[in-house]
Amino acid sequence: MRKWLFLGILLLIVGSILYYITFGYYSDGTRVGSLVKLSRKGYVFKTHEGQLIVGGMSDGTGTFNSTTWDFSVDDDNKTAIEALNLSQRTGQRVALHYEEKFFQLPWNGDTKYFVVSVELIPAQVIPRPVVPVTPQPVPADTAKAL
Repeated sequence: MRKWLFLGILLLIVGSILYYITFGYYSDGTRVGSLVKLSRKGYVFKTHEGQLIVGGMSDGTGTFNSTTWDFSVDDDNKTAIEALNLSQRTGQRVALHYEEKFFQLPWNGDTKYFVVSVELIPAQVIPRPVVPVTPQPVPADTAKAL
């Protein structure tokens, strides 16, 4: 009887650890950029795999650096997938809110980064500066004198 209780407690502890590693996450955050690709992959467990261009100005030199970031989206997260498809069609920038898993497991997708929600960033219209038009002085016609 005592060994069955010990075995049951051991199985419960191991099962809890495996559950936490599979469904828990290590960190979370947000990445902003332009969507490059989005595809649906998987033999048994389908996920959407995407790539985001994250770029910005480098310090001091004024050059533009861009890096790509690979991410996964669970197939059940329909709102995020629809927003990503809309972003890909319109070329709109996105903010991806993600969770980083402990390990990249074969049934979880190709990456450790799982997108939880997507926020479309509206295109900013930069107003052009208005140059005031000043009337040019008209030279007086001296040929027509009084």
